[in-house]
Amino acid sequence: MSLKIRLSRGGAKKRPYYRVVVADSRKPRDGRYIERVGTYNPMVAKDHPERLKLDDERIKYWLGVGARPSDRVARFLGDLGMIDKPPIPEQTKQHLPRAKTLKRQKEAEEKAKKAAESPVEEKTDETPADDKPEEKTDEAKTDDKADDTPEEKAEDDKADEKADDKEDKKDKKDG
Repeated sequence: MSLKIRLSRGGAKKRPYYRVVVADSRKPRDGRYIERVGTYNPMVAKDHPERLKLDDERIKYWLGVGARPSDRVARFLGDLGMIDKPPIPEQTKQHLPRAKTLKRQKEAEEKAKKAAESPVEEKTDETPADDKPEEKTDEAKTDDKADDTPEEKAEDDKADEKADDKEDKKDKKDG
């Protein structure tokens, strides 16, 4: 029978509380265990004495009998100096940006540097007459209407009719 020293979850939903147990490796996580050798409460502060309680004598016994700690329990025991701290595995490179993304980022940085280095033209408060926006002529307005969808054309036509009606009313009053 292969033995594991592992965590068994307890506690309420979103309020975990773990027992450190010695169990047969074939049993379910929260199933039957041989002996409870400690507790782990991740909800309290890291420096709090109630966070991790272990029975050192019993853990040494079970390690001597051949029980193997799980990754998390091995970290706990490594921090306490009971066993060698397990090595942290090298992370995969899947989270790093790909070559094409790196190339795009480099190009964007170079473009930003060039923009920062180029002299910025000074703007004056006075704008020349040529820079003033021109009002659209009737031909330009009709060209804009040609690009509109049928609903937009209908709305524009209604607006034009209302404007024409207002002009007619003013003419009647004046004349």
